[in-house]
Amino acid sequence: MTQLLTKAFEEVAQLPEPEQNILANWILAELASELRWKKAFADSEDLLAQLADEALAVHREGRTLELEPERL
Repeated sequence: MTQLLTKAFEEVAQLPEPEQNILANWILAELASELRWKKAFADSEDLLAQLADEALAVHREGRTLELEPERL
C-alpha cells in the first residue's frame, strides 16, 4: 500500500463509523464501476475497431464534413 493511501486510511479511521461506512461504500462502488468499464471495453474491442474502420472508409469516400465548432 502506498504511503498516501495509508495516510488516507488513517485519516478515515478517525471519522465516526457511519462516515467510514459511507466512504467505504463509495470506494467499493467506484472499484466495481471501474471493473465494469474495463469489461465493457474489453468485450467491445472488436466492435469498436469495426466502427472505426467503417468511419474511415466513409471519410475516404468523401462522405464526411469538416467539423466547424463555431457553428455548433
